Amino acid sequence: MTKTDSDLTVVHLMRHGEVENPDGVLYGRLPGYHLSELGRKMADRVAEHLAGRDVRYVVASPLERAQETGQPIAEAHGLELAADERLIEADNIFQGKTFGVGDGALKKPANWKYLTNPFRPSWGEPYVDQVVRMMGALSAARDAARGHEAVCVSHQLPIWVVRSWAEKRRLWHDPRQRQCTLASLTTFTFRGDRIVSVGYSEPARDLVPTHLLAGAQRRFGKGSIKGASKGFGA
Repeated sequence: MTKTDSDLTVVHLMRHGEVENPDGVLYGRLPGYHLSELGRKMADRVAEHLAGRDVRYVVASPLERAQETGQPIAEAHGLELAADERLIEADNIFQGKTFGVGDGALKKPANWKYLTNPFRPSWGEPYVDQVVRMMGALSAARDAARGHEAVCVSHQLPIWVVRSWAEKRRLWHDPRQRQCTLASLTTFTFRGDRIVSVGYSEPARDLVPTHLLAGAQRRFGKGSIKGASKGFGA
């Protein structure tokens, strides 16, 4: 962005890097889940990608995996990494459970009552509530970096939902079709206070396992990939 574009502000909404999670737990908002070695490489790659950009503000969800993803970006620009609770992962009734073959949470009849309404959704934080808080965080980042650029590190589901809202799509969706790969950037350009464009890029695409790339078809049940993101947030 040039100095003549003083009425434009760019806010990059970044998904965190890969998490160390060998048991395939849906970690949600649970503490103690950190980036894997590969996830740290993803974070460093995006920091390199953004090193020449006019970034003036870097903020992340308070969860460890998001803070660890945002730190290299903040350091590259000589900034303190901020935290914003509004960027946190979506709340989810299945948090702490696994979705592996045979012993997965969806195999248990006691959990079926949570699957009655995919439009709200019934198993977690309403999509509308996610949009409200995420737009609050994006607006705060925009105000903190007026005329420049900001980076907000968050999580797949909230990022996809707020992008869907900005692009005037329905909020309920097939989670396998989210375009929000690990360490990806969903970029909102504001003219004044108004969003004028939304872009998407994958600076660390070559580091992301093929089955986790945006749009990859994930299989469930027999032959499913343990630890792959599910429809309940990731």
